[in-house]
Amino acid sequence: MKKAKESTLSRKKQEHQFNMKAKIAKYLRHWPWFLIGAIVAIALSFLYLRFTPVNYVTTAKIKIMDISPELNIATDPVYLQPQTSINLDSEREVLKSSRILNQVVEDLQLDVDILEVGNIRAHSVWNSPFLITKDRSADSITVSQTYSLKISSSKFIIKDQSNKTYQQDLNGEQNTYGLPFTVTYVDMEPAELHKDREFEIVIKPKTRAVSELEGSLGIEPTYRGGNMLTLSMVGQNKVRSETILNSLIDKYDKDGILDRKAISQRTVNFIDNRLVFLTEELDSIEGSKKSFKERSSLAYIEADAGATLERKSLSEEELHKIQTQVALSGLLKESLISEAEYNLLPADIGLDNAGINNLVNDYNKMVLEREKLMGSAGSNNPMLKLLSAQLQQGKENVVHTVNMYQQQLKVSLGQKGRERNLAGAIYSSLPEKEQILRSIERQQGIKENLFLLLLQKREEAAINLAITAPSLKVVDYAISKNAPVSPNRRKVMTLFVFGGLFLPFVVLYTKFSLDTKVENRADVDKFISEVPILTEIPRVQDTKTLLTGKDHSLLAESFRILSTNIKFMLPRNQEGAGHVIFVTSSVKGEGKTLMSINLALAYASMKKNVLVIGADLRNPNLHDYFGQKRNIIGLSNYLYDPILDWQDYIHKVEIGPESLSVCYAGEIPPNAPELLSNHNFETFLEKAKEKFDYVIVDTAPTLLVTDTLLISQHADLTLYVVRAGYTEKRLLEFSKELATSEKLRNMAYVINDVPSGNISGYNYGYGYGYNAPNNSNTWYSNIFNFKRT
Repeated sequence: MKKAKESTLSRKKQEHQFNMKAKIAKYLRHWPWFLIGAIVAIALSFLYLRFTPVNYVTTAKIKIMDISPELNIATDPVYLQPQTSINLDSEREVLKSSRILNQVVEDLQLDVDILEVGNIRAHSVWNSPFLITKDRSADSITVSQTYSLKISSSKFIIKDQSNKTYQQDLNGEQNTYGLPFTVTYVDMEPAELHKDREFEIVIKPKTRAVSELEGSLGIEPTYRGGNMLTLSMVGQNKVRSETILNSLIDKYDKDGILDRKAISQRTVNFIDNRLVFLTEELDSIEGSKKSFKERSSLAYIEADAGATLERKSLSEEELHKIQTQVALSGLLKESLISEAEYNLLPADIGLDNAGINNLVNDYNKMVLEREKLMGSAGSNNPMLKLLSAQLQQGKENVVHTVNMYQQQLKVSLGQKGRERNLAGAIYSSLPEKEQILRSIERQQGIKENLFLLLLQKREEAAINLAITAPSLKVVDYAISKNAPVSPNRRKVMTLFVFGGLFLPFVVLYTKFSLDTKVENRADVDKFISEVPILTEIPRVQDTKTLLTGKDHSLLAESFRILSTNIKFMLPRNQEGAGHVIFVTSSVKGEGKTLMSINLALAYASMKKNVLVIGADLRNPNLHDYFGQKRNIIGLSNYLYDPILDWQDYIHKVEIGPESLSVCYAGEIPPNAPELLSNHNFETFLEKAKEKFDYVIVDTAPTLLVTDTLLISQHADLTLYVVRAGYTEKRLLEFSKELATSEKLRNMAYVINDVPSGNISGYNYGYGYGYNAPNNSNTWYSNIFNFKRT
């Protein structure tokens, strides 16, 4: 089972390889067209390279500078990475912006093209011997204007688009001719060196020049993740491209510098305005602070609070002292009043009144003297009475003094109380005053800090304005490669040759795809693989070519192969009985009649007794090949009236050394199907088989009439003729149905009129075209190739 599967896969692989080879060979048969296409393509490529302008690529590299603040290792955390603010996509858009490109166009006058006219083509000139100065009117044009300029020995000869001629002196500086430009000779060499040189001056709208510059400009990152850009430009003139790229870099750099300068200048102006405003606000705040301190009698809030607190404490201390004196004086007064006799008074009880203390001391002395006197003198002693009177007077003096002292203390007590209350009120109001003062000082501090910050920022902006850093660093200025980028000679020639080969291929492919005709053996194999193909008959110039015995042409050999291959298809008959071979086709014109005759001649050349019968009764053609009249008696006459001997309807024909027996179709009958379906035709064939080795019957086309199908059972082999380049492929389905349904017995295909290039090489591809008699049997080695694997 495994071997069978491997064998099947091997067979399919071989068939696939064969199909590929066949497809390739189908195109290779038309190799002259491919050769012609390649030659024409090479010639066109040379013309294209000759007339196509040569372009060179120019590149420049720039590094976009990062203006973001750098990492400060003194204040910033060390783990932070510096963040770049560069966006290359944005920078690319700025470089290609119309604003920047318009500056380049104006600076280099790219809206004016100067071309020098050559013998074949005009080429761009950058450093021309003259200078074109546009007028303002040229900026408003909407359509390009072309002028021709020729240098003579002393003048410029200019022609506009309407061939109107203008002349201007070489040294002329003013445009006096109404042209939108002025031409000035600027070359240091004499004008004679440029005599008869012709130029074209093309003045374009500025918008078009900007658009063309944008289209020719390429800007890409130099490498991924970096901050470098590569600028490229393709042009005919290297110097022009280099100048444009360098100018673009310069304009972009200056644009960035001007932007940052404008920002710095706006910053300085803004800070100056804010400083004036802040100065006024600081003056106002300081005036408010001064007025508040004056109203609140404040110098320094902490010192004022301490002094007020100290004053309050002293007032309370003095108040306590006065209240103590009031209490002590009251105790003294109460003691004097409550004492009925003359007793000693308390001395030094803490009164701060020296008078009272002296009176008390004097009173106590008199009391002590009285007590001494009372011990030695009687109650009536004048001294005692005097002392008693003095004591009474002293007591009254003490009481009076104490009363006066108490009144004084009350006054002092009231005054000290008021002082204490005032100090307390002042101390209580200090927090509110401090809050107000703090608020004023806070506003003052904010404004002062802002003022100082703005002064710092102003200095920074002034420094940035004075020394603005560049926007970019030029890594490589514009440089052009020596080798042209276009046209690429190798690539152009390769493409042209490929196109020259591809065009015939497309034409042939279209032809093969749209062709509905059978072309060769492969077309039949593709539709019908069950029915064998016995051979392919090559195409000849004369469609009525008949074979001769000594013919060793490709046509003759193909019929000999056919006759030999037929031998393997014929069944075994009774001893001595001949074989009946029907030759038919789908439609008229496929060559079945010529096939029948040449097959018969091939058998005749092999010394076989052969009879050819014209059984196409409706449209007989057999007589034309032998120079006979159409109404010559033949098969139809016998089928009408078989009384005569059947051999009387057979004619001998000599073709070269060969002799054939031919039964023509006879007169055209009105009822061909009835004649063919009676027993007379079968009888005719049975008698012919007894006398002839091969009976070849030229029948009617199967698609048009049913005549062949009515007699198909009498055939030992049916040759179905398919004509290359004539038979429609869709008719193969019809012939396949005839074979599979066995309406035609033992059917096999013969492909007729095949071009020599389309004949399958393995069928009989060796030995043709020779004339040596000893090689006449070379074809025999390939007779078995019609069989299916």
